[in-house]
Amino acid sequence: MTYVEGFLLAVPASKKDAYLAMAEAAVPLFKEFGATRMVECWEDDIKDGKVTDFRMAVKAEPGEAIVFSWIEYPSKEARDAANEKMRTDPRMQQIGEMPFDGMRMIFGGFRKILDV
Repeated sequence: MTYVEGFLLAVPASKKDAYLAMAEAAVPLFKEFGATRMVECWEDDIKDGKVTDFRMAVKAEPGEAIVFSWIEYPSKEARDAANEKMRTDPRMQQIGEMPFDGMRMIFGGFRKILDV
């Protein structure tokens, strides 16, 4: 069954093109490592919450946009193997520097419970 790794992060709006270029450069490697799909979404309609919201979750600063993304794998085992390859394959270093603060990125693995 499909396994999803999801990400939520804040990217300086001025670095949107750099972020997209980094993501596009990563696609061939992610696919080689076992990903079946990679989706990147740039904020369009993000509301400010009273208790919590996307911006608060990643401690977004003024001038930063929210990115919501996910990578699909055939299984959790495939995701785990891909993550190991990402940490050890020297080609990952050629993708370049992340144009955002990775310390404020939220990520995790998810099992689908509904897909219609």
